[in-house]
Amino acid sequence: MLSRLPGFVILPIHAVLQILNLGWWGSLIILLGLLKLISPFSWLTFSLNRMLNSALSGFALCAVGLINLFNNVEWDYQIEGELQKHSWYLVMANHISWLDIILLMHFSCGRIPASKFFIKQELIWMPFIGLGAWALDMPFMRRYSADFLSRHPHLKGKDLEATRRSCEKFRTIPTTVINFVEGTRFTEQKQRAKNSPYHHLLTPKAGGVAFTLASMGELFSHIIDVTLLYPQNRRHVMMDMLSGRLTKVVLRARAIPLQSALLGDYQADQQFRENFQLWLNGLWQSKDRLIQKLMDAN
Repeated sequence: MLSRLPGFVILPIHAVLQILNLGWWGSLIILLGLLKLISPFSWLTFSLNRMLNSALSGFALCAVGLINLFNNVEWDYQIEGELQKHSWYLVMANHISWLDIILLMHFSCGRIPASKFFIKQELIWMPFIGLGAWALDMPFMRRYSADFLSRHPHLKGKDLEATRRSCEKFRTIPTTVINFVEGTRFTEQKQRAKNSPYHHLLTPKAGGVAFTLASMGELFSHIIDVTLLYPQNRRHVMMDMLSGRLTKVVLRARAIPLQSALLGDYQADQQFRENFQLWLNGLWQSKDRLIQKLMDAN
């Protein structure tokens, strides 16, 4: 087992192999994306989208294979509800580490359709990641602070409108839309700075979720509530994983049938907006209690 090697030996080897894995699959995805850009036929575009989704799964499977090669990991997965590969899903997950992205891609493989993430606009410039996300039609989001919007009111609602346009591309092929509802990775510093009412989570942002549901609600069969936890690697998850020190991954997934009460006009309907925020905050309270329970058990 390579995990028995010293961390300073594992780290450079594992990191280089993960970069090569990203480079290989990222290059293939970008190439397929360029072919899709110039494709004159809808049938060819459809086929290229399937190939792109398969390449994304290939990246995730190889990445997790490398994680298992260099780490002695216990995978504690529990899934509540029936999942299908030919349905549309909205996944709402807490966000702890960059590793979350790989694990959610891997979680999708063979269970549900290929995953699409909401990507921060700044990441478009990252090698392989930015163009790869573009080729996969992942929506790039630009978050504006309340202070920025007060000085630039004409930009209010632009990020949500971008969500609507991006979701239109997911109608032609079964898709899993993944939203890290907190908008950023959780740290104790952020939790204190943002005055979050939760012990292990940041305050969820309801607007993007509501707009995604409004845009694709008739396609989604379920919302999948995902809770991630690395109970023995709580501070530097990625570095621990690359160094062979990742010991346990906990994932809880719960399929929630989509209710019509969650579909509405989030911007114009104040009553709907308040009800939606109340529902989402309640979901986050339950998630916070679940994380505490899982931490106590580990």
